[in-house]
Amino acid sequence: MKAIVVGGGIMGLATSWALARSGCDVRLFEQAALPNPLASSFDEHRLIRHPYGDHRGYARMIDDAFAAWDLLWHDLGERLYAPTGTLALSGNGADWAQRSAATLAAIGRPMQELSVADLPKRFPMLNATGVERAFWIDTGGVLFAQDIVTALARHLAAMPKVTVHAGTPVRSVDPERGRVITADGAIHDADVVVVAAGAWIGRLAPSLAARLVPSRQIVVYFDMPAADRAAWSRGPMIIEKTGDVGLYLVPPMEGRGFKVGDHEFSRRGDPEAGREAHEDEVGLLLDRCRALFRGFDRWRTERLKVCFYTVTEDERFVVEKQGAAGWIMSPCSGHGFKFGALMGLELARTIVSGRDPAVHARWAAGLEGDTPS
Repeated sequence: MKAIVVGGGIMGLATSWALARSGCDVRLFEQAALPNPLASSFDEHRLIRHPYGDHRGYARMIDDAFAAWDLLWHDLGERLYAPTGTLALSGNGADWAQRSAATLAAIGRPMQELSVADLPKRFPMLNATGVERAFWIDTGGVLFAQDIVTALARHLAAMPKVTVHAGTPVRSVDPERGRVITADGAIHDADVVVVAAGAWIGRLAPSLAARLVPSRQIVVYFDMPAADRAAWSRGPMIIEKTGDVGLYLVPPMEGRGFKVGDHEFSRRGDPEAGREAHEDEVGLLLDRCRALFRGFDRWRTERLKVCFYTVTEDERFVVEKQGAAGWIMSPCSGHGFKFGALMGLELARTIVSGRDPAVHARWAAGLEGDTPS
């Protein structure tokens, strides 16, 4: 079988890897360098964790996601991951942490509730100001995202069944005929075409543009005193929701940066526009950091980074058959990277085995074992 994959982020790379492992001849097209430094996959790290609010389907899938990453580590010959455990916090009426705990208890992955008063004793880096409930689970950790996509791109370039076309923008996709036309007018045909173009997907699949919305997000990398950095390098990831403010914290594992980001999606922006960011855009996030983290006044903003995700209204992934030979692959919604290896393997399995596309779409949307939204 001949396959074309459009997009060189984690989804396109992982799908190309999985299709080639299944015996397909794969051509991968990426509009820029591979990996593309403007792609949402290209950042120092991404998190993988079991707590998922009410999304029982995705919570169930995390174990399979870990297994898929283990297979990729085997093929790459290196493990680009560090475990941290997961601390989930909520306050000011928000209930994300307790909903996550209830969901995980129902699937046999219980979280431990911690005393808020004892939080600063167990995690002396925290003030716990505004925290009402706290839960802990030993699983979860940091995926070194840009190292992963770099290693995977290098691995694909060495696979005999993969041809990589970097710096080759695709102008149009015909999902009925399995055809793509590149910006230079060249026509490429295959048995199947997978479009995994991230925040640019609306340009190649305009009928889905209203459903798959680019979202400009800013994350903050902090510089801090050596003692604080050493403490946080042994600390947990934190997922926190307190009313209108929600944050996630990525500890500085194995020499990487210390990052804090906002949970809320902007649902606006153009991935081709400027990537400049200013501290006044993250004022509420910095205020929450000041209240929650001890010694924050000694920290300095090292850099602001603009990322673009593609988000859906219900934060569920869209991996759906289009036409006779096409697939749209948009498992983004700000939390797709952790499922990258698994999504690639399962889509390759569906394509090669002829599994029902509707079954696959439902699984990718996290609806197996979950309540449809």
